[in-house]
Amino acid sequence: MPKALIINSIDNVATAIADIEPGEVISLKIEEKTRQVNIRERIPFGHKFALKKIRKGESIVKYGEKIGRATQDIESGFHVHIHNVESLRGRGDIKG
Repeated sequence: MPKALIINSIDNVATAIADIEPGEVISLKIEEKTRQVNIRERIPFGHKFALKKIRKGESIVKYGEKIGRATQDIESGFHVHIHNVESLRGRGDIKG
C-alpha cells in the first residue's frame, strides 16, 4: 500500500497518506512513471514533502496548482509545511 500520493506530474510535493519516518524510501507513480524519494525527516499523515529541491521563492505546486511559496530552500524528502511555506491562497494582497 502506498504511503504517499502525487496527483499531477508538475507537482513538486507529495502528500503523506500515512506517517512516514526518516530513512524510508517512498515510491510514487504518476503517468506511468515511478519515482523514488528518500525521506529525510518525519512526515505526519496528511502533510507534504518535497519531491525535489525547492528553492527559496519558488512556488509550491500541489494538484497542479500553485498553493504557496517557499520561504527557504527545501531539500528533497523534507517536510513542506507552515515553517517553510508562505500561503498564496485566501490573501487579499495577492491577485491571480
